[in-house]
Amino acid sequence: MKFSTRAERIEPFYVMEVAKAAQALAREVAGTREPMIFLNIGEPDFTAPPLVQEAAARAVREGATQYTNALGLDALRERISGWYQSRFGVDVPARRIVVTAGASAALQLACLALIEAGDEILMPDPSYPCNRHFVSAAEGRAVLLPTTAAERYQLSADKVRAAWNEKTRGVLLASPSNPTGTSIALGELRRIHDVVRAHGGITMIDEIYLGLSYEEEFGHTALSIDETIISINSFSKYFNMTGWRLGWMVVPEAMVPVVERLAQNLFICASTVSQHAALACFEAESIAEYERRRAEFKARRDFFIPALQSLGLTVPVMPDGAFYAWADCTQAAQQLGVQGSWDTAFELMRRAHIAVTPGRDFGTAETQRFIRLSTANSMAQLQESVARLRKLLG
Repeated sequence: MKFSTRAERIEPFYVMEVAKAAQALAREVAGTREPMIFLNIGEPDFTAPPLVQEAAARAVREGATQYTNALGLDALRERISGWYQSRFGVDVPARRIVVTAGASAALQLACLALIEAGDEILMPDPSYPCNRHFVSAAEGRAVLLPTTAAERYQLSADKVRAAWNEKTRGVLLASPSNPTGTSIALGELRRIHDVVRAHGGITMIDEIYLGLSYEEEFGHTALSIDETIISINSFSKYFNMTGWRLGWMVVPEAMVPVVERLAQNLFICASTVSQHAALACFEAESIAEYERRRAEFKARRDFFIPALQSLGLTVPVMPDGAFYAWADCTQAAQQLGVQGSWDTAFELMRRAHIAVTPGRDFGTAETQRFIRLSTANSMAQLQESVARLRKLLG
């Protein structure tokens, strides 16, 4: 069978390959004194809060399960608009909000609407692998620009300006970022956008972890800068609705009918039940619960990162958001008698029954030295992980 070159360009999602190996080992060690601890997948251990679950059940009982408009329920678009106003003090009209089948669908729609074959999109290295694959699927080319800890693993205006050429179409950023948990300061983001705008390009930004910001300096939406910026968001992370497959995008008003046409043909609409459930995310009771959980994620970060540092798993930049630790495993690899993050990940899986993600997925800028650990797990599990790592590495 002959497959398309488009499909062949998409690399495997190695985090899922590691996950399969971890699941297989987990079955072998289930019921032992050291069952598998999963710190490899970026999925909150929390589920949708009670009001959201009740709203979903009510939608099913009442038969509110038929297709919605491709842009999403008007009521949900209004609620999202209100959230931008109350949370960030930014006026984002509901007419510019498109509800999507997860942030993945939003990224696909944005890339298909804006990228021509051969266009280049500048992205930081390291960065989330699927984002560059969305660019590739739209016949574009992701150009990864190496970043350093001193740059918080984010692009700068100077770096974007230096890399821009006649093929460059724009930038795709993430703030906070996966895998590093670092954000772009609003002033630098404004300077990056000025460079992009001066070249007639597009600024796309993945803000799916924006609700999980912990530092006052960050946690500001890029939509406060300019209405031409395209922001991608999701109900998966802050709102704890990963498997519900619901997200949204904010686009310039002129782009709405283009995205609507694409969404009608590719997706029809996002899950109707999920949309009705998501209306309850913005109730005061739900927001209070989400904020309690955000504080718990911060407490986990504040415990786990220093513990890793004490074990020689150096985290060069304290994450200011999300729930990841981007840790240099060079010292650990030497102690374990292996080389690189890929072998380190499998050695930790085998000897400590801890699943982590090797840096291979996230780019090529020294990513072989790093592993990503997720703190989207209970404090008890994180404490047990530290105890096992200390026994192995300490």
